[in-house]
Amino acid sequence: MDSGQALFDKLWQDYINRLCPSAHQVHALLEEGQPLINDHIALRTFGLPKVGLEVLARPFLALGYQQKGDYTFEAKKLNACHFEHPDPLMPKVFISELMVEQCSPALQAIVHKLVTQVDASSLTGSDFLHQGRLWDIDSATYQALAEESEYASWVAAHGYGANHFTVSVNQLKAHDHCQSVNQKLRDNGFAINEAGGEVKGDASVYLEQSSTMADRVPVVFPDGTQTIPGGFYEFAKRYVLPNGELYQGFVAASADKIFESTH
Repeated sequence: MDSGQALFDKLWQDYINRLCPSAHQVHALLEEGQPLINDHIALRTFGLPKVGLEVLARPFLALGYQQKGDYTFEAKKLNACHFEHPDPLMPKVFISELMVEQCSPALQAIVHKLVTQVDASSLTGSDFLHQGRLWDIDSATYQALAEESEYASWVAAHGYGANHFTVSVNQLKAHDHCQSVNQKLRDNGFAINEAGGEVKGDASVYLEQSSTMADRVPVVFPDGTQTIPGGFYEFAKRYVLPNGELYQGFVAASADKIFESTH
């Protein structure tokens, strides 16, 4: 099992090489002489016992992470939890899963067929978290999933890897708020997720968030390569609670719109 930092390094390498190559440019634009602090990463999966949220959480729990908040996104048919490490410098981890049983019989059949291909022994340890697809899928099946659930099609096409990393805006001297970060990125050619407004949340919920729209990346299917939405970069500003501590949770209404960065 990797150490915490080693695991995040491998997740980062997979993310910048396969899912979000523009992350290099985000760093070049925002870094202020020291590495950016990563507020959290997010992982996606199918809500089936073999590959569900609990399976993805296992390596993080082994590293000392603790489950904190849990969230439901009814319209998107998603269930999620976030995990925190006792060391505040370690990134939070947000894991979501598609509640497959709430989807159409057609989608359920496709997802069960994909998950049946997974060798359970490949899910031990933590390497699978950044190894991409553990099943074969053709482009027609990907498109069929996308018609019902963008989330399902994303997981089916990309498999396992960080859906996003997150810049802690609190660290930045040049930017007090997500709005300022958005403008800097816009000025340099990035598209910003405007679902629910370009900044989700504010000081009243102790968290504001924004994100780029996902990079379009090549994905190889048996019947050819397609360019589809991959990973994106998020930006989070956290506010101090009445007890004097920095808010560490997530806001479901905001997270719901951040999911749409891969649309």
